[in-house]
Amino acid sequence: MPTDSIWSFPADSGYVEGQDPTGFAVHASDGAIGRVDRQAGHFGMRHLVVDTGVWVFGRSALVPVGVVRRVDPAARTVTLGCTRAEVKAAPRFRTDSETMDRAYLAAVGDYYHRLTAGEAPRS
Repeated sequence: MPTDSIWSFPADSGYVEGQDPTGFAVHASDGAIGRVDRQAGHFGMRHLVVDTGVWVFGRSALVPVGVVRRVDPAARTVTLGCTRAEVKAAPRFRTDSETMDRAYLAAVGDYYHRLTAGEAPRS
């Protein structure tokens, strides 16, 4: 998978262009992680900001849309192709300004790209 494809919904995900997944429940491959707070795409790096609630002590996570495996508008769910632990281990999302920080987005994209390529992420 090319690195830039981590920022695009997979063609077979069920995502329809223009669809707003805000409020959809987000599930990793091994369980629920939260709800979509918003979708953004600064610098062509489309991602979801996921409110993880109490699961990760009230913090949010930033997930590139290329990690999405399925969007089900009827059930209002987004299913990711990674585990809860992998989301938790991603570069930490601290402030909204990071959605405008190319270096931070690149680090997140690199982390998830290695996951989808079957490589162990570097710390």
